Amino acid sequence: MPLATDVVGLDARASAEGLTAGEVLLLENVRFDPRETSKDDQERLALARELAELVGEDGAFVSDGFGVVHRKQASVYDVATLLPHYAGKLVAEEVKVLEHLTSSTKRPYAVVLGGAKASDKLGVIEKLATKADSIVIGGGMCFTFLAAQGHSVGTSLVQPEMVDTCRRLCETYADVLRLPVDIVAAEKFAADSPSEVVAVDAIPDDKMGLDIGPESVNRFATLLSNAKTIFWNGPMGVFEFPAFAAGTKGVAEAIVAATAKGAFSVVGGGDSAAAVRGLNLPEGAVSHISTGGGASLEYLEGKELPGLAVLNT
Repeated sequence: MPLATDVVGLDARASAEGLTAGEVLLLENVRFDPRETSKDDQERLALARELAELVGEDGAFVSDGFGVVHRKQASVYDVATLLPHYAGKLVAEEVKVLEHLTSSTKRPYAVVLGGAKASDKLGVIEKLATKADSIVIGGGMCFTFLAAQGHSVGTSLVQPEMVDTCRRLCETYADVLRLPVDIVAAEKFAADSPSEVVAVDAIPDDKMGLDIGPESVNRFATLLSNAKTIFWNGPMGVFEFPAFAAGTKGVAEAIVAATAKGAFSVVGGGDSAAAVRGLNLPEGAVSHISTGGGASLEYLEGKELPGLAVLNT
């Protein structure tokens, strides 16, 4: 497969013109052209026109990068306004799976959310709290929720500007949200930092939480064992450090076990997908591993994804 040394420059044009039937040309990374991610509509459209010119009058655009459909970029959105356009097999399959999570879910429906920042997940929590039977919250984001409940969280990651919103969510959806009851605390963010398991109401002032604790894992695993539909996005701790990976590993294993019992499970890309793959599980251990973490969340949040919306025009 020939590789052009530029995006829409001389080499790309010459290579495209030299293609014969059945050949494929791979362009250089489109993000090397600053117009790809420009906020200026005309700049993006200019790049899109040059991309469209490469395929000629009989060309078409097939969108098959689900991980970027939530971005309004030249090669995702604008080029589709210039050519006949279609969803590729991957995009179509991803949308089919996510539609299943929003419309025809079997109950109980469990959502597991982790990662560092509460602000990244508040929208999807608000949206899914009325659809899911339970929403498990772990990772760094749980400490903003714990702080909202009045717990002292030591030096753990907290977003002060999100505390009031998290408090409102805890009060409004008290019967749905599930927070850790214990955590693994350490003095510093380091793989070799000495750690201890403490209850969430006994976190030392000079320590930070870097994983959920074993009792939390057990409770979450029990909850997941009864679920018929599961969506997971975000690790439960700093899983890159072995000392703080048990929470993520435990949740992943619980989801795999639930899937083996017949649950429909979706892992929403990113770090959680990496965690599942890191367990060296057999094919089909979970029902679906999404290629788009951010795109999955925005879809479930009910936002319009530019790269999908344009395909319907």
